[in-house]
Amino acid sequence: MTDNIDHQHPADRYASAPTAAMAPAYPDEKRTETTADGSLRSSLKEGRDIEGQRNVPEVEKKDGWYQKYHMKHILRASWLCLFTGWWIASLVLHRNDKNWVVPFLLWLCVALRVLTFYVQARLVMVPLRFVWKQTGVRVMKAVPEKWRIPGAAAIVVATYLVGSFVSKETEQNTRADRAISCLGLVVFIFVLWATSRNRAAIKWHTVIVGMLMQFIIALFVLRTGVGYDIFNFVSTLARSLLGFAKDGVAFLTNEEIANLGYFFFSVLPAIVFFIALVQLLYYYHILHWFIGKFAKFFFWSMKVSGAEAVVAAASPFIGQGESAMLIKPFVPHLTMAELHQVMCSGFATIAGSVLVAYLAMGIDPQALISSCVMSIPASLAVSKLRYPETEEPLTAGHVSVPHDDTDEAANGLHAFANGTWLGLKIAAMIMGTQMCIIAFIALIDALLSWWGYYLNISDGLTLEMILGYLLYPVSFLLGVSRHGDDIYRVAQLIGLKLIANEFVAYIALQSNPLYANLTQRSRLIATYALCGFANIGSLGTQIGVLQQVAPGRGGDVSRVAISALLSGAISTLTSASVAGMVIISDTSEI
Repeated sequence: MTDNIDHQHPADRYASAPTAAMAPAYPDEKRTETTADGSLRSSLKEGRDIEGQRNVPEVEKKDGWYQKYHMKHILRASWLCLFTGWWIASLVLHRNDKNWVVPFLLWLCVALRVLTFYVQARLVMVPLRFVWKQTGVRVMKAVPEKWRIPGAAAIVVATYLVGSFVSKETEQNTRADRAISCLGLVVFIFVLWATSRNRAAIKWHTVIVGMLMQFIIALFVLRTGVGYDIFNFVSTLARSLLGFAKDGVAFLTNEEIANLGYFFFSVLPAIVFFIALVQLLYYYHILHWFIGKFAKFFFWSMKVSGAEAVVAAASPFIGQGESAMLIKPFVPHLTMAELHQVMCSGFATIAGSVLVAYLAMGIDPQALISSCVMSIPASLAVSKLRYPETEEPLTAGHVSVPHDDTDEAANGLHAFANGTWLGLKIAAMIMGTQMCIIAFIALIDALLSWWGYYLNISDGLTLEMILGYLLYPVSFLLGVSRHGDDIYRVAQLIGLKLIANEFVAYIALQSNPLYANLTQRSRLIATYALCGFANIGSLGTQIGVLQQVAPGRGGDVSRVAISALLSGAISTLTSASVAGMVIISDTSEI
């Protein structure tokens, strides 16, 4: 049996460009393609069950006991019955004292996943495409082409204005505050446009849709009860990981040490456990499948290449280096704009492993998780505004998450062990990096204070003081509260994040007395503004990873690196501006 189209060598994909430009085939659909020598090749899409069927063609497994006795059908039916019974029981027993939205959504996800094993996606997608063509496409064609982009932009602007200014004012969320945040977003977009590499080549569809998605996600989380409940449920699950990791620490030490709350005993073990769990989910293709679905949505809605969609969708879950590894076969063939986007997506958000660490510090969980999701469309929009596509991407019109067999685990236990070892290495790197960065900043502050002593600077000249004054306009444009010295303090945090990293900035936000009196509005905006990997240290990490994957593209990576770093930082700041427009100072008001 021949290889799946999604796993072809990039050279073969070049040869079959007309086929690649077509819509992706559906599972178990037989396909043909023309190879470089003109012969026809047929392939049957390989199954990837979460129950352990590891890329083995269906025709080769049909005589096994798993298929012979229809065990997979029994297991799937059992899962569906179990969750259906659980959901019904929860409605009967807790219809008045529990939230019914999250159990329903969980049951719906399980039911849809089981259904897709037996019902081809085309049975749903073909009618949806027909309806879309008869409604949305017809409306779009009725509008003269020269008015389509301006009309769409006007709709987005109206959505921002209505969503931001219609709701009632609160003490920490006046319309004046929202207006400043809105002005900040306009300034950020104007700066990106003014410094764009090729303003004539900007694809405004991607920019407009990305900004609209970013705002809708913020409204959903910060202004609706359902959105808040969903993200609160996700954050509760993430925080529960800390308790599980604490049990492991208690086994190695004792309960008293496990509850001390020190960085070494609370944050680092949670990171190790989370990475091990992610590797296990990857082995069973659960996370792989989830990222693929996310990528297809952004690929379809924002009209970006398949490689860009995959990396943007994966970055909030697995981080900047690992997300680039998902498209390893395509990296040598990425266009310059795609390289810029891949790096920008990594800089614009944080990884799931450090997300768990920040939850352990007590950072607002809804703000962290919603910021990660908002960064997906925001990074795509910002990157395409700053560095538009002027070439023909290899993965245009096609979404694929290639499977990398270079380090294949033998079973789930092996994958979990590999993840544990990887987690230990990452935790050690984080520990060493934070120790050295904090020590280096202390050294710089000591030298600056000594120098400032001879200038009669009584408070002591420090790196934070300098950055606070330099980034004061940025903090103001985010809509930070004008109470006290909040604008200056948040500017210090943003500068600390860019020079050092977000870990150091979040630690300062939580434990440094200088930031203890920040208002709730300022603290929440700061949480959004710091939620990204855009710092000098991450710049070296991304360059190193991409040069290792594609040694021949080292020069191209270095040429777009600084632009991608600044674009990723601005992407994170746009999320903070949007949060400043729709923030509710008291979550009980939701």
